[in-house]
Amino acid sequence: MGHDINLELKTLVETIVRDLLEKAKTSKKERKKVLFVFCDSSAHELFTDQFIQLNNKEIDYDFLFLDGETSAWLGLHQIESTGSTKVIAADEFAPAPLELPKEYDAVVIPEIDLDNAARIALGLKGSVKAEIVFSALTLGKPVIIGEDVPGIKRSDRRTLKKLSLPPAYQKLFIQYKEDLKNMGIILTKQREIYRTILEKLKGYETISSDVNKGKSFQGNVVTADWVEYHLKENDSLIVDKKVLITPKAKDILNEKKIDVKFVQG
Repeated sequence: MGHDINLELKTLVETIVRDLLEKAKTSKKERKKVLFVFCDSSAHELFTDQFIQLNNKEIDYDFLFLDGETSAWLGLHQIESTGSTKVIAADEFAPAPLELPKEYDAVVIPEIDLDNAARIALGLKGSVKAEIVFSALTLGKPVIIGEDVPGIKRSDRRTLKKLSLPPAYQKLFIQYKEDLKNMGIILTKQREIYRTILEKLKGYETISSDVNKGKSFQGNVVTADWVEYHLKENDSLIVDKKVLITPKAKDILNEKKIDVKFVQG
């Protein structure tokens, strides 16, 4: 009798463990994963808040740091992912940059420089960034690039003590950015990168802070008193789709001609 009970308990434990492992595997598969390519190992610090936003929305991310000019060129280093939210390692056993985008749902390059923009726009490879973008576009993966950048490498800025390109190069850089857009690459403000990722990978409708200056509501229920106190005529109101708006509040919103925008928060 005791043997039968022990056997049943063992079977039950095995079933529970198997179920938990299966759920963990399924949960892991549902999370999207993004590759961030940075110029150096300090460039990511400006995006800490955006990483928190992505993590809260169940999007994983890896970092690839290209410290110095030499490590940005093929033939000198290869790269591999060491796991979610970890730094990409470089050694002779890692896969080539061309293979890297296969493991990600999107590639993000927060800062692009003139020569890499030129290589990508002209269909040339030879640098890690150009190789990764070529691979991602060929595989049909979204490529997101920061547009509000000077076009001159961080290392070059430090060496030359200059923050921007000369006029002739600036004009060329602007043209290359237009070419990148025409190729299907998404250019966005650096501070809006996480929003763009959510749009592409989660299908969220997000509001660009440059276009919409509406009041964002933080709470569960929009009341008439709140509308009266916080909004004036012809304002815009941004609310999560889950937020409730009372009938009286709706009447006041209509009276004040307030444009209400619903977002997936």
